[in-house]
Amino acid sequence: MPTFPPTFADDVINQPAKAQFEAFIDEHRRALNGCLDGLTEEQARRSLVPSRTTLLGLVKHAAFVEKVWFDEAVTCRPRSEIGIPATPDESFILDDADTIATVQSAHREACEASRRATSSLGLDDLLNGNRRGPLPLHWVYLHVLREFAQHCGHAEILREQLMSE
Repeated sequence: MPTFPPTFADDVINQPAKAQFEAFIDEHRRALNGCLDGLTEEQARRSLVPSRTTLLGLVKHAAFVEKVWFDEAVTCRPRSEIGIPATPDESFILDDADTIATVQSAHREACEASRRATSSLGLDDLLNGNRRGPLPLHWVYLHVLREFAQHCGHAEILREQLMSE
């Protein structure tokens, strides 16, 4: 089973910028995946807001984000070929087969695939498979970091609500 690398942001202060980006992204990946730890299946699926956002849905969406930015954008393969929804909103939809274990595992696998996809790329290398046109890897890293930071905040609030019941 793939695991998250042990690197933490404080460990890369004197490392090259790419290692710093990756460490910060990995911290957010780890936090999103871990937001499901210790919850029941019912808690993970519970809707506490009017949108489709649930803790289980957030982690499922995070796996979608990995595939959009580090598969679609890198390989230029269409979402239908990758096997992901056409829109971000659809990526929050939970199937009966989605469980904490399956969603966490799919997320870890997506993160590992992302690391492999970018391992040989430089920060200025262009990713050509995005609707915006070619984007440098450093922009994609910043975008993903921003999105994951927002979702970590969402997850913290939802988890706090669930644990206070």
